Amino acid sequence: MNQDVMKEAILDELENVLDPELHIDIVNLGLIYNLEIDDKQKVTVTMTLTAMGCPLSGTIHGMVTEAVMKVNNVQDVEVNIVYDPPWDKSRMSRYAKIALGIAD
Repeated sequence: MNQDVMKEAILDELENVLDPELHIDIVNLGLIYNLEIDDKQKVTVTMTLTAMGCPLSGTIHGMVTEAVMKVNNVQDVEVNIVYDPPWDKSRMSRYAKIALGIAD
């Protein structure tokens, strides 16, 4: 599986990971900043949370790891939660904004 196909499969799985408070998936919320796959099929997910100090960060970290490991050929996962750049509503997809009733 080439890296582009693998990244697409990973994003598809991550769309099943819902933010526990907003009940919208983390991809459409714009929380995924970057995906990297090395030559040993280790996936590094760089992401953020909607709020710094989120008490559910450990839960979300685990859900992301579990989702990525479902993708064929993934050997390992590293999840890096960062706060720079800070998340804001502009990162959300149109779908997420509609689901949350946020005018564009």
